[in-house]
Amino acid sequence: MSNEGRKPGELQTLSHLGSQGTKYTTDYDPKLLEFFPNKNPGKLQWVSFVCTEFTSLCPLTCQPDFARIFINYIAADKMVESKALKLYLFSFRNHGDFHEDCVQKICNDLTALLQPKYLEVVGEFTPRGGIAIFPFASSYDEHSAEMRDLYMERLKSYAPGKYSMTLGKPY
Repeated sequence: MSNEGRKPGELQTLSHLGSQGTKYTTDYDPKLLEFFPNKNPGKLQWVSFVCTEFTSLCPLTCQPDFARIFINYIAADKMVESKALKLYLFSFRNHGDFHEDCVQKICNDLTALLQPKYLEVVGEFTPRGGIAIFPFASSYDEHSAEMRDLYMERLKSYAPGKYSMTLGKPY
């Protein structure tokens, strides 16, 4: 573990962070995701992101769907850059897919980018037609018994609100 800050060369692959005139793509685009090296790959550290304004479209009616998306992960060698993650999540704005598919797609894209030790994505979609949907998707390093056990524990005990925030809690 280094006590030094980031060196300029470590971040040269990041194109969104610090750029002027950010363009917001409203069509799903996983290529927006970017990462930076994890300085502590040997440690177990939770990283959590909360997107309070996620939107996508119903694939049949094209009506907007609104959700809070929670992303929790334990990094291996790579960590997701937050501005790139924001732009990526925004790219779902005109994407027509079911709630469960959006959450699984986010999980798959982040897993492909980061190859984390463990990752989970929880969606808390606001009710439409009187039904709220809370999909959960996760992945883990299949070579790690510890991560497999974590995966199984969290999967077995999942319930709406368990791995996110209390529904009434303000940000």
